[in-house]
Amino acid sequence: MENAALLNAIIENAIDGIITINERGIIETINPSACKLFGYKPEEVTGKSISILMPEPDQSRHDEYIQRYQHTGQAHIIGIGREVLGLRKNGSVFPFRLGVSEVQFSGRKIYTGFIHDLSREKQAEEQLKEYAMQLENLVEERTQSLKETVMALQDAKEEVSQSLEKEKELSQLKSRFVSMASHEFRTPLSSIQLSAALIEKYVQQVDQANVIKHTGKIKNSVGNLTGILNEFLSLERLEAGKIEPVFTRFDIVKFAEEITEEMQLIAKQNQHIIYQHTGTLSQATLDQALLKNCIINLMGNAIKYSGENTFIEFNTEITTTNLVVIIRDNGIGIPETDQKHLFEAFFRAHNTGNIPGTGLGLNIVNRYVRLMNGQIDFESKVDLGTAFTLSFPLIS
Repeated sequence: MENAALLNAIIENAIDGIITINERGIIETINPSACKLFGYKPEEVTGKSISILMPEPDQSRHDEYIQRYQHTGQAHIIGIGREVLGLRKNGSVFPFRLGVSEVQFSGRKIYTGFIHDLSREKQAEEQLKEYAMQLENLVEERTQSLKETVMALQDAKEEVSQSLEKEKELSQLKSRFVSMASHEFRTPLSSIQLSAALIEKYVQQVDQANVIKHTGKIKNSVGNLTGILNEFLSLERLEAGKIEPVFTRFDIVKFAEEITEEMQLIAKQNQHIIYQHTGTLSQATLDQALLKNCIINLMGNAIKYSGENTFIEFNTEITTTNLVVIIRDNGIGIPETDQKHLFEAFFRAHNTGNIPGTGLGLNIVNRYVRLMNGQIDFESKVDLGTAFTLSFPLIS
């Protein structure tokens, strides 16, 4: 009796729920913890099927499960234990861990279910999952933010690199300009100063021939300085965006012949400019002033970098789609290592020696050609000459 009272006290005060059922699944006993978990009073469940404490589909399958176990002896829960769902009186569902044992008592089988509420554990798991998801989202956001920061840094690095490269280019341009200006300005100015002093001397001696000679030198020097300043002015206007092409329709053959006559006057001894036009069409639509500047600059270079007793070819052609202008010489040519820098401002090839020049001409020509939607190409070999080709799309 004392042992029975002790056992009953243990069951009544157990933290987990304890329910006993018979072979037909009818509830015989239920302890206070189980009543609290399911929200029932003992008298509301005692004598009723255990299935009333189960949600679907377990509720409908429970009787089938007991019958199968009794016929086959194959346990689905008994002696194993697993997590299942319980149905409270108020209709809510909660998780619990169920352990079932089979007891032979007074010649019959009694099944005892031990119920451990898992609501808090499941809630903690859900919170942990939620925290993990929040952490994952936060990590993803921070990762994305980090990626954007890295990309911004890369962009900033690129901008800084470009700025440094531009600074480097500007520094090189400045260095080239100082070198060019100190040489190109000093030479004609020294010539002017010397010629002026000699003229003063020859005037006193009434030496007309030398006066004319040195007057010519002064004119040439002033002309060189004027050309240099004009190139500076053209470059400044290009940089400021002040040059806009004015397209007009004109006869390219007549236009080219006039330029040929002008340039022949400044050619070296026995240098001959040979002009030829290909095709029956002769009308073109371009900015005459810009095109003339380009041709004069290229032809001036051909004269300057070619020797006496040479030919300079000047060809024009109007195809079905383009106006093509070619100026070819057999002068000193351009070293292959210098060719990639040819259109940079203030750049001069290393084999130009003492031949005067600013290094601006081809830069200006290239920019004029692009303003007229054209393209400039060249071929050159040292000591064999250079050919420049200008190509412009036809405008009807």
